[in-house]
Amino acid sequence: MTEATRHEPGAPCWVSLMVHSLDTIKEFYADLFGWEYEPGPQHLGPYVRALLDGREVAGLGRLPADRHLPVAWTPYLATEDADATAESIRSCGGTIGVGPLDAGEAGRLVIGSDPGGAVFGAWQARAHAGTALRGTPGTPVWHELITRETASVGKFYQVVFGHEARPCDPDDDGDRLTLSVAGRPVASVHGLGSALPRPRGPHWMTYFEVADVDAAAGLVAGLGGEVLRPPGPGAAGPEATVADPEGAVFTLVTTAPAG
Repeated sequence: MTEATRHEPGAPCWVSLMVHSLDTIKEFYADLFGWEYEPGPQHLGPYVRALLDGREVAGLGRLPADRHLPVAWTPYLATEDADATAESIRSCGGTIGVGPLDAGEAGRLVIGSDPGGAVFGAWQARAHAGTALRGTPGTPVWHELITRETASVGKFYQVVFGHEARPCDPDDDGDRLTLSVAGRPVASVHGLGSALPRPRGPHWMTYFEVADVDAAAGLVAGLGGEVLRPPGPGAAGPEATVADPEGAVFTLVTTAPAG
């Protein structure tokens, strides 16, 4: 277990999910990950922060009744200036959906999409630094952008967030990039070409650490979620792709301990 106290600009610093039935989804993740909750900023409506051992790990909010938006986990990348980041997103071919706006005293945010259409956030921290735990079960441990091709979208994140974008292992099949900040890998990009799922299109996938992928996937099904890809080997360890009761897709993973 590692306490995260500072997030470098460009590194994922928070993950948030907006849903229709907040109480139902709070119960699902409490049973799956052991989360407890405290109120968060209400700038976009009812919102709670999920806690593990009293430390903040993720956010859950309620969508306005008249907003029929896809329910999906959204990663936020750290920025020192949300307004400048918003301008850079626009100038590099992305779009802005929300903000820039203040989330009370917590910070300032932008929600946008890259040129491929994948939605992400940018967070300028004030009182709220972001995810406060790393590596323990129930925390987000990785983010992967699933898109059509990596070349142009990789350049977008390089310019907007200062990422170093490098091809993955040449022996690895497929179109893949690793995004790094100050030499540390923070996310990946996977280009699927024509194999990209049509209903979802380009999107960010959040990976959550669990102690046992098989047990966690079984629990998802028992709690009203769905197992989309059963447990099997992954790049970092055993993993399974699942969806919560409102259809938000995420990946369960048990990462191999550092040797």
